[in-house]
Amino acid sequence: MTGPTALAPPGPSPDPRVGPPAMPEPGEVARRLGISEEAARLARDCEVVDLHVDTFIPPRLWGYDPLRRHGAALAGRWFFGHLDLYRIFEGGLGGAMWSITTNPIRGRRGRWRAFQRNLAGLRALVDRSGGWMRVARDATEYREARAAGAHAVLISVQGGNALDGAPEGAASIPDDAVVRVTLVHLTDSGLGATSSPLGLLRRDKRLTPAGRDLVRRLDERRIFVDLAHAHERTFWDAVDAHDRSLPLVATHTGVVGARPHWRNLDDRQLEAIADTGGTVGIIFSEQFLRRPGGPRDGRMVVEHMEHAIRVAGEDSVSVGSDYDGAITPPRDLRGGECYPRLVQHMLDAGWGHERIAKVLGGNFLRCLAALRPGRGGT
Repeated sequence: MTGPTALAPPGPSPDPRVGPPAMPEPGEVARRLGISEEAARLARDCEVVDLHVDTFIPPRLWGYDPLRRHGAALAGRWFFGHLDLYRIFEGGLGGAMWSITTNPIRGRRGRWRAFQRNLAGLRALVDRSGGWMRVARDATEYREARAAGAHAVLISVQGGNALDGAPEGAASIPDDAVVRVTLVHLTDSGLGATSSPLGLLRRDKRLTPAGRDLVRRLDERRIFVDLAHAHERTFWDAVDAHDRSLPLVATHTGVVGARPHWRNLDDRQLEAIADTGGTVGIIFSEQFLRRPGGPRDGRMVVEHMEHAIRVAGEDSVSVGSDYDGAITPPRDLRGGECYPRLVQHMLDAGWGHERIAKVLGGNFLRCLAALRPGRGGT
């Protein structure tokens, strides 16, 4: 699968002030980012998939338009503004799981109504891109989007309690539009407990009967069960309730073996996801990755990836930046144009091209093909 520069453009520029989005040639990328042409070429030629971006949050909060070219992220790299369509193409990001984040303060029915509005809003954003973005519900549609030169949008939900008020739970999601559901987010819910210190609602921290039922229904609908943010007890209960023939994911996390933190997964959790044929996306958040005396740049991401690979194997690790999720990425990974810098750190760590291709996108695309092959799949 080739990068967007090798394909016919889908349509006119979505931002009338500038030209169409495109990934520059490797030599130009290398000069801009201060990396080798080898890294720039790999970023162009490999399929890069980010398992978690929150770029639909800024449009909901203050009308940020991801289809226009923007400068640096808010305050340089803090919190929001890490991605727009132009930086997506400049960084070679072929596809991403775009998250619809649930507001836990809303009531049960209000959350479902808000989800339906937000789903329509995200689809409208994609439609407004003029073909430069396309929704992909399965592996076939992903390949079709990329063959058309578009960025593939895999719609996801962060906070499974968005589905509480749906008449038939996960089955009420229209048109099989959602590819992944993160069971819990930063607060406890009627489904289970979060790993966050904000988890004050549930004393026992277990996955509830409603949470077990949601896991089963997600499996039936072939929707990825995402265990990022889950408290350890909720995590293991979800593993127990899950159909082990289907891949589990944790889309945006660090690992305890590289930096102990409430947000990160331990070795047993990494192994449990790998045992299902799933994958773990490593987050770009300094808050969860950086260890005392450790690297202060994107090497911290590779440190966490390398520990996960030692524990779970190189087929079970992916990219899950959490861009636009109120994070602070390392300085040299400040926004979507910087994915090639991550490739340079991988090369500097002695990674071969095959491993790099797997972690950048190959591992996730294998999981997607296993769970949702699409037309002609088995």
